Amino acid sequence: MRLVSAQEVARAMPWRAVIDRIGEAFRDGVQAPPRHHHSIERSDGEATLLLMPAWQPEGFIGVKLVNVFPQNAAHGMPAISGIYLLSEGKHGQPLACLDGSELTRRRTAAASALAARELAREDSRTLVVVGTGKLAPMLIEAHAAVRPIERVLVWGRNPDKARAIAVDYQDRFQTEAVTDLATAVASADIVSCATLSQQPLILGEWLQPGVHLDLVGAFKPVMRETDSRCLQRSDVFVDTHAGAHGEAGDILQAVEEGAFRMEDIRADLHQLMRGEHGGRSGPEAITLFKSVGASLEDLAAATVVWENLDEA
Repeated sequence: MRLVSAQEVARAMPWRAVIDRIGEAFRDGVQAPPRHHHSIERSDGEATLLLMPAWQPEGFIGVKLVNVFPQNAAHGMPAISGIYLLSEGKHGQPLACLDGSELTRRRTAAASALAARELAREDSRTLVVVGTGKLAPMLIEAHAAVRPIERVLVWGRNPDKARAIAVDYQDRFQTEAVTDLATAVASADIVSCATLSQQPLILGEWLQPGVHLDLVGAFKPVMRETDSRCLQRSDVFVDTHAGAHGEAGDILQAVEEGAFRMEDIRADLHQLMRGEHGGRSGPEAITLFKSVGASLEDLAAATVVWENLDEA
């Protein structure tokens, strides 16, 4: 069995190839049971253990183990870590153990870019990234792979981290670390949020016609990155209906407040990829994509890594 480092995973995941493969997986279908979600009570706060299996009927088999420790930020460590085990489907023999953190952050950003390819305006040039964790740079790169991004604004609770990301990408885009989030959102074509917030960061009154809102971070019912007004003003799409009903805090809390109904979700990525919904209804529409992650994304991304490993 081959051990695949984070650096090898990164080199073997070209954005367009991963985005296309994830789109194919949503279109064609993969066996993906609900993920196992376990809370770990600790003296310094709650942590989470996630187990995410998926397999193709006659193809690859994979499972991801992820540890989420939000308290790691205080120690200068990533909040998310994990591994991915990829096996062949004929005899179930393990092929590779991949760095799960790098796989996760890249496939998560690729799924957001896939949704943006279907939902964001084709002339989207200004991207606002909310959050300064390991996922933020990936969202910049992935969105730029599907839309003509020229200007990137970065907001975070830690201004120094926001400035560091802006500096890292100043050779490719017009970048700026911002402190006024409302003004930044009002100027955006795409707003991509990747935080562990439990309080709304984006308010619906800030959204301008035509903007696409990408919500990545809140993966538990107690988390949210937007207020209910954002959902009321938007055409809402999700990665999977099951994930939206079980874990999407932005949606679940808006439903609990009586501001949104689950049946108002326009489509998930399976329906979008199969052409069962047309996506963006017009240039002035506000679109919102809420993801919580799906194990089929990991399997699709891991197969791209396996295929490109010796060429990367």
